[in-house]
Order: sequence, then structure tokens, then C-alpha cells
Amino acid sequence: MGVAILVLGKSGSGKSTSLRNFKPGEIGIMNVLGKPLPFKGGAKFPQAVRPSYGAIIGALRKNSLRAYAVDDSTYLMQNENFARVRENGYGKFSEMALHFQELINAALATDEDTIVYFLHHVEEGADGTEKVKTIGKMLDEKYCIEGACPVVIDCVVIDGEHMFITKNDGTNLAKAPMGSLPDKMGNDLKEVDTMLRDYWGMRPLGNDDVKENANETH
Repeated sequence: MGVAILVLGKSGSGKSTSLRNFKPGEIGIMNVLGKPLPFKGGAKFPQAVRPSYGAIIGALRKNSLRAYAVDDSTYLMQNENFARVRENGYGKFSEMALHFQELINAALATDEDTIVYFLHHVEEGADGTEKVKTIGKMLDEKYCIEGACPVVIDCVVIDGEHMFITKNDGTNLAKAPMGSLPDKMGNDLKEVDTMLRDYWGMRPLGNDDVKENANETH
């Protein structure tokens, strides 16, 4: 059983930039909007550009890599919402919620050495606390995306420095298993990946991934 991890933050908080220290071929990047990755050398990373739910789920079922990033998974919902804007009725919102839930399930159905990172936007709830940005209430009230993920990372900027927060302060959604990650650390998802694989006894990423998958299209 694979692991799904949420990497949350507002636009400009460093979600995509945190991928910079992976080596090309170590991680399959699902570039939902097709934007250039915001770091030097980003163009060398194999990417699926503007993939659909089906394409992403197909890649996860193939499971040829041990790390994947869906960047930015918020726009899978937003794009479908705009594509179906002329449809009437509540049923379309239930279908959109189901599509995202099926994506999470596909991540969890990968093998035991696979981590799938969902880079996702946040918004402020009615009570002033952080919430995962979704379409409609079904995912919020009936599923709870963050509940399906054992690690939730908050991307923040502190004194001009991009950081990761992994400890809940009562207003955010951050969490990590005890002893797995520091409460606050640098904006480096590769370091997170290395530490979590060591914590859970998962196979580490290495040169074999790069050689085998560097030229593979996901």
C-alpha cells in the first residue's frame, strides 16, 4: 500500500520549488497546468503535461516509479468545474468529488515503496482555520482529504525564507508521525522523501531509478 502526502500552501509559498532537489527520473511529475517548473533545470524533469484524472490514475497503476508529484492537484478540480460550468444540478459536484477520491485511492493502491505527493492550495475556513481548497462540500464533509494522508506539510514564508511546517498549531492542517520529521524544516521535498522512507523502512530512491526511468514518459 502506497502513501499519499499533502503539500499545502498558497500561491508562491514554494510548493513546486520544493521539488528542485530530486534528480530527473526519480519522480514522476504530473504538471496539471503545464507551467514551467520554477527552478533551474526544471525542464529536464520528465513530466506529464496537462494530464487528465485518467492519465494520472493510469500512471499510478503502472507504478514504474517510487515517487510521484501531482502539481497542482487543486486544478484538477478547478479545470473540471469550469469545463462543466453549463451543467445544472448538484450531481456534477458529486461526480467531481468522486473523481478526486478515486485519485487518492489510486495513490494508496500503489506498492509499499511508493509515495505520491499532492501539491495543493489552501484557503481560510469560516472559523479562520486552514482548509484544503476543494469544489463543493462533499470532499470536506464526507471524505476529508487530509485524513487520508499520514503527513500534511504546510508551505510557509518566515522572515523571507520558504519553510515547511509539519506540526499542527490549532489553525493549520500540518501533521507528521512522531519522530518522522522536524516540526519546522527547509523547503526541500527530496529531504522529506529521504527521511520518511527511512522512518517507514521504504526502499530509498537511488541511481537505479534515474537510469531506468530518465527517458520514460509518464
